[in-house]
Amino acid sequence: MKTPTRLAVIYGSTREGRICDRVVKWLTQELVRFPQFDIDIIDPLDFALPANRDMTHPEVDRLARRLGMADAFIIVTPEYNHSFTASLKSIIDFFFEPWQGKPVAFVSYGGISGGLRAVEQLRLVFAELHAVTIRDSVSFAAPWNRFDTEGRLDNPADAMRLLDRMMTRLEWWTRALVAARSDRPYADIAA
Repeated sequence: MKTPTRLAVIYGSTREGRICDRVVKWLTQELVRFPQFDIDIIDPLDFALPANRDMTHPEVDRLARRLGMADAFIIVTPEYNHSFTASLKSIIDFFFEPWQGKPVAFVSYGGISGGLRAVEQLRLVFAELHAVTIRDSVSFAAPWNRFDTEGRLDNPADAMRLLDRMMTRLEWWTRALVAARSDRPYADIAA
């Protein structure tokens, strides 16, 4: 029996009344179909992170441990003003090493673009952090009435197809990068 891969699902929004809650509920309900992944939900609202970059703060350490344990990530991000949120940027920027040599996939939502402009900017940020972003993603244009409060999605066929493809590629990259990091930790590579 193989050890499950640790997959962190990270909320990209902290707004009151956020649609992110519904999208994450949908995603986690669907991720049950992928038992090879052990899911850890990381919600920024569960951490009392300091406003400054106080790396000795206990909440920073707690979040660092959770991110460090992950083998792969799925970022669930809205698009605000053609970009991703400040709260997500803050979580990403607190750390460097936990992202290195790991794959990152995206589930996005927003207006007409479905959050894809936020995803494209996140790809640039994660490239700088030495993470590998998965090309395939799931996006929801105008999601406001597509999800009920329990995360059930109307007309889910296209989203399910996209999620299956994204998860297949995420699993491939995760296995490849776990093996590579086991052979030689990414932090040991000389600059």
